[in-house]
Amino acid sequence: MNQKITLTSLITLLVLISMNGFSQTKINHFAVYAKDLKESSQFYESIVGLKTIEEPFKDGLHAWYDIGLGLSMHLIEREKPWKEPLIDKTNHLCFSVADLDAFIEKLAANNIPFEDAVDNKGKINIRPDGVKQIYIQDPNGYWIEINDEY
Repeated sequence: MNQKITLTSLITLLVLISMNGFSQTKINHFAVYAKDLKESSQFYESIVGLKTIEEPFKDGLHAWYDIGLGLSMHLIEREKPWKEPLIDKTNHLCFSVADLDAFIEKLAANNIPFEDAVDNKGKINIRPDGVKQIYIQDPNGYWIEINDEY
């Protein structure tokens, strides 16, 4: 018997698989705890270059950013007193830029220091695959990797 799979039957099969929990889990967003929402927002917009998207809470404690591919980053300032998070460079966000040299120039113009993966101030790390990367800290002390794997 010759069975022909039609586009409709393939779509139906994929819908049934996803309804039964067999679809791949995907990232939707990540959130960053901010001590001062205004200062953190300015950093992520002016320095990192993220674009704001609609913020549904409208409570003055959140800012949302488009990070590409339908994903978002949320800054959240809690109403409770600031709690110092445990910060280590191993736990970091990573953004890729098309021109790392231009990004470093922007850092210099804004007096923002950077370092390589092993804490050498003002140095660029080159991974074994040739990707260049630097690390900076946001106003809350969180580490951010910036690389040229754009």
